[in-house]
Amino acid sequence: MEREDRPILGDYIMVRAEENGVTIIGLTRGKDTRFHHTEKLDRGEVMLAQFTEHTSAIKIRGKAKIFTKHGTLESGE
Repeated sequence: MEREDRPILGDYIMVRAEENGVTIIGLTRGKDTRFHHTEKLDRGEVMLAQFTEHTSAIKIRGKAKIFTKHGTLESGE
């Protein structure tokens, strides 16, 4: 299969906001890293995100719990 024909099988993460106003920012892949998507979560809200051919990094601002296949961590402490 050509690369363009393959499904995107990137890892997922789950982010649970522990306070109001947690910001999740998707960063692009490629020569120049840029913001391409932003979400705001309030306390208790959950977002699932996937790393794709366009998303190489995810930045989280605020107090949140992040769940990955590698374990759980907290941001904003």
